[in-house]
Amino acid sequence: MKPIEEQGYVIMALNTPQVDYLDCARTLTKTIKQWNPHASVCLITDKTHANDPLYNYYRVIENIDRDNLYANDWQVFFNSPYRETIKLEADMMIASSIDHWWTMFRHRDVVISTGCRTWQDQVSTARHYRKVFDANNLPDVYNAITYWRLSQTARDFFVLIRDIFANWTEFRKLIKFSEDVPSTDLVYAMAADIIGRENVTMPFATYPKIVHMKQAHAGTRTQNWTNELVWEMDPMRIQTQTQWGAFHYHVKDWYHDT
Repeated sequence: MKPIEEQGYVIMALNTPQVDYLDCARTLTKTIKQWNPHASVCLITDKTHANDPLYNYYRVIENIDRDNLYANDWQVFFNSPYRETIKLEADMMIASSIDHWWTMFRHRDVVISTGCRTWQDQVSTARHYRKVFDANNLPDVYNAITYWRLSQTARDFFVLIRDIFANWTEFRKLIKFSEDVPSTDLVYAMAADIIGRENVTMPFATYPKIVHMKQAHAGTRTQNWTNELVWEMDPMRIQTQTQWGAFHYHVKDWYHDT
């Protein structure tokens, strides 16, 4: 798709019977615009949902893989209206200004965030969810924050994402302990390894890492951290610790400002 604006954020939201990702996307968009009212946001979803004036752009994708919704991720590249794009996962909130991300990301044609943070603002050392990554020496990428600018590298990367999902039976033979249905992070890691991780990651730089609230990262006794930790909004704080950047709250029915 020919770009019609220089830069902006895209959010893909495809609802499931369990999760209203459109609701999540609205909350995320509101927090982006809270910090930067002029930010441009494009929602990518399916034809069953009406247009929403909250978004600057709205893209409908028709050919959706309903058996594995993860497998539709490659379509963000071909539906973004921007020359430079930051893709954000729907079930996050933005806890501080992220305008400076653009300057940091421009060192590459594609940048996938690497590693994640705890709510105490420490790089997480938990590897419970990353065993397949460690067993195969794959880059520790999190697709929740992904940047690209229109380029051959970006096109090649997302075509490869599409091909890995479409041909998972063959690609899974390349790794140990493969998953029956691959996660988007795993597919991104494999694509990064094939394209060249030095071309699509910047693990040496101080650049955005999501705050991840899954149990092993949050250090809670149960999966639902909201039952154990005290949280506040405006500003967002967990146990009085001020949060910043992208906050991946994980508990999907948590705070939604709709």
